[in-house]
Amino acid sequence: MAIALAVIGVACALYGVAIMAVGSGTWFFAFWYVLAAVFLAAAWAVHAGWWEGLPVAAKRVVEVVIGVLLVVYVATLGLQLKDFNDEGEPNLDYLIVLGAQVRDDGPSMVLRLRLDTAYDYLVANENTVCVVSGGQGFNEPVPEAEAMAAYLVDRGIDPSRIIREGESESTEQNIANSMAFFNPETARVGIVTNNFHVFRGTTLARNAGIAHVCGIAAPTSPFYLPNNMTRESFGIVKGFLTGALRLS
Repeated sequence: MAIALAVIGVACALYGVAIMAVGSGTWFFAFWYVLAAVFLAAAWAVHAGWWEGLPVAAKRVVEVVIGVLLVVYVATLGLQLKDFNDEGEPNLDYLIVLGAQVRDDGPSMVLRLRLDTAYDYLVANENTVCVVSGGQGFNEPVPEAEAMAAYLVDRGIDPSRIIREGESESTEQNIANSMAFFNPETARVGIVTNNFHVFRGTTLARNAGIAHVCGIAAPTSPFYLPNNMTRESFGIVKGFLTGALRLS
């Protein structure tokens, strides 16, 4: 058991290094270091006999806490997977493309995948208007909306079909601010984001009052899915705890 825990701990640490090296624009890579420390500490506790020396009641408390965390984690993964392959509907009135990290050389990989998915949809549905949504973070050279619009125009999308919403700092704001450009009661709207993020994006849109909304899932690199889906699990839990997410 101690060896298995130590191996998992080392794997988490190495994965954290890989995520940090990518420079995703968030500090979530630190989660993998914390998880690595937990597993390595558990490995040492088992190896040294500390776990066996704990009172039975203390062991049960630890086991219950771990069990609850696992159930919550699995449940949030299930919610993400529910909309993982959403393809939207044809001839929507609007797309909302949710922003993500922009670098000095343009959109990050995650954002490019969203934009490429939006591009394919816009080419196939010539009457759909695209709202690109995202403000400028402290570590971004320009507002995300500006970089997103430039990317789509460079690929051949008519600028008149693109609306820039460049003030948002969160997914909730992406949705709320984008709603100013259409009638949420009558417009047919697609939320374009990466597969792991579709559930939260579409749920927030429904909660905000968009009557007809669907998800359009962009792919994600398999290597980064554990990080992205785990981070998204935290976002889902936070959304439910704050009331921003409500199932209806």
